[in-house]
Amino acid sequence: MAKELTEIQKKILEFLIEQKTRLGIPPTLAEIAKFFGYKNRATVQQHLQALERKGFIKKNKKLSRSIELTLEDKFFIPRPVLGEVAAGNPLIIYPDAIDTVELPTIARMPKDSFLLKVKGDSLKDAYIFSGDIVIVNPNLEPKNGQFVIAILDDAAVVKRFFKKRSEIELVSENPEYKPIVIPKNHPAFKLVGIVIGVYRSMGKKAG
Repeated sequence: MAKELTEIQKKILEFLIEQKTRLGIPPTLAEIAKFFGYKNRATVQQHLQALERKGFIKKNKKLSRSIELTLEDKFFIPRPVLGEVAAGNPLIIYPDAIDTVELPTIARMPKDSFLLKVKGDSLKDAYIFSGDIVIVNPNLEPKNGQFVIAILDDAAVVKRFFKKRSEIELVSENPEYKPIVIPKNHPAFKLVGIVIGVYRSMGKKAG
């Protein structure tokens, strides 16, 4: 790999990785400038040009979201995917790893966190698609509106969580799916964790 990065170049690269990991798409120049407080996009452009010269990214000037990460393998580590979780109808969650995925080392994985693969299209309007990997933290208390992993009648689902006075609603982000409404003390309901990140692979390496 080419020369070392300056501190600000490193921070911008980390931001690019974080955005690509969480959203599946790179940020625009405007989004980078806003995040770092730059009023002039030309400053961002200079830093991106430096990253490109040093071999960390590639850019296509004709596209607004054209930044492609070209990091070496050492920047990624394999992590186990523990099962599939339904973004549609409930789906069985498996007890053992069903796959592995290479996450960037910067991807936030708090203690006890784990990965699940999404299956179904009920969260498509939240830009979470079938095949995406969700990072799940089991140590957080859910807040209304957050995405949660829940076990319902021995099957796992990923939905938005809303706790009401006497019931819980698990809501999709697709009008074709109705909310799942259950009593607050439903014996076959268990919260597994909160979704804190989404990883999407835009294509596998040739190998």
